[in-house]
Amino acid sequence: MSFCCGASMIGTKGTLKHYRTRIHNVPILFCPVCHRVEVHYLVENEYDILAEYAHGDGASEVDFHDYVDESDKALHENCVNNENEEPLHVVQNQIDMALDLLSFAKQLGDAEWEQQLKRRLGVLSQRRHKLKQKRTSGGAI
Repeated sequence: MSFCCGASMIGTKGTLKHYRTRIHNVPILFCPVCHRVEVHYLVENEYDILAEYAHGDGASEVDFHDYVDESDKALHENCVNNENEEPLHVVQNQIDMALDLLSFAKQLGDAEWEQQLKRRLGVLSQRRHKLKQKRTSGGAI
C-alpha cells in the first residue's frame, strides 16, 4: 500500500511528460489529498528506461503499454482504491483510514501526526461535501 501525506494513494494510468516526450498509459499512484503523482514502484525502472530511450530517439509520444508487459497482478494489489470506483466511496474510504490512524496517533501521543491527520480529514471532508452537493444538484431538473 502506498501512502502520500498519510493518505492512501489511488492506482490509475496516466500520461507523464519526460522532457518533450509524452508517455501514455503509465501505471501511476495519485494522492487524493495533495494531488501528488508518482510512477508505480513496480514499473519505475521500466518507465525510466523507456523514457530515456524515447527521449533519445526524439519521439514525441509513446505508449507504455506497447513496450512493457503489465500482466503482473501485484501492480493492482498494492492499491487500496482505483480510479474506477465511485469518487464518494473513495473519499469515504480515505476518511475511515485517516480516522483509524488518528486514533492510533492519539494512543501513541504523537501530537504532530495528529495535527497532520486532522488537516487531512478537513480536506477530505470538504471534498466529500462537494461530491455530495454535486450528486444532489446533478439529480435536479
